[in-house]
Amino acid sequence: MHGFRKNYPVASEITPESVWQSRRQWLRAAVSAPALLAAGAASAKAAPDTEPFGPKLAATPSQRWSTDETVNRWSDITTYNNFYEFGTGKGDPAENAGRMQLTPWAVQVDGAVRKPLTLDIDALRHLAPMEERIYRLRCVEAWSMVIPWIGYSLSHLLKKAEPTEEARYVVFTTVLQPDVMPGVRQGILNWPYTEGLRMDEAMHPLTLLTFGVYGRELPAQNGAPMRVIIPWKYGFKSAKSLVRIHLQSTPPLTAWMQAAPQEYGFYANVNPAVPHPRWSQETERRIGSGFFASRIPTQPFNGYASEVASLYKGMDLRRNF
Repeated sequence: MHGFRKNYPVASEITPESVWQSRRQWLRAAVSAPALLAAGAASAKAAPDTEPFGPKLAATPSQRWSTDETVNRWSDITTYNNFYEFGTGKGDPAENAGRMQLTPWAVQVDGAVRKPLTLDIDALRHLAPMEERIYRLRCVEAWSMVIPWIGYSLSHLLKKAEPTEEARYVVFTTVLQPDVMPGVRQGILNWPYTEGLRMDEAMHPLTLLTFGVYGRELPAQNGAPMRVIIPWKYGFKSAKSLVRIHLQSTPPLTAWMQAAPQEYGFYANVNPAVPHPRWSQETERRIGSGFFASRIPTQPFNGYASEVASLYKGMDLRRNF
């Protein structure tokens, strides 16, 4: 497993233009090449390398939770996305999400809590000190990225609401704006999009309530203005553009469980020994590495086993997938 970084530069210093312009210029064509379709994923449109842009978001680099792996380019992070409300193509969110209405924005925390909350985005950003954490994130389509996220542990927000003894599960609901979300007219999922975690998963310090990436506020296609990141699980668990966080006693039936229960279970822990019904999970391709780069072995719990495996002691992770 790759080690966690103890000292590293802030996001704006990770991949300066002078470095990746020369080192990765040839990769731009590879990322969008038709050959990537054969790897099991539709390619995003080729985008020129750009410096990160958008409002800056201050954060303290996390010494504990960051991997030392090479961070993806800004153009990788912002043009190759899953956000089905805006279309199923990897480039659709970058093309369509800019029309999403981001102000005003409020998030409701309710259900099995003693103090229900409704907070606007400014209050949420100031609820706890922001950290920058470099997480690896893997998608079920067997591709992965390494991304410098900004936020704080979700537990800070949940504790403010004072969960009751009945709070065993957390349900996340994504905003629904049908007029600007062409994907919702396709009937792929039951909208609005919902995801869920067990309470101990949600309270784990790795679970990040996320407001930024690469030193900037989240772009719309990356789940602005607020999303959740759970780095040891497949990427579909990381619900975007949150408007509600609901605590309850019973397991939720989440969006992908309703749409394809044979493929997407509740736990979604990265387990390379369990193949997806349509492809192997044993290896992955790092986005931006080029089609001809060697695939890398997929790690249990996406490389975070030392931190989270104890949460699932005694569970059959083939049956509870």
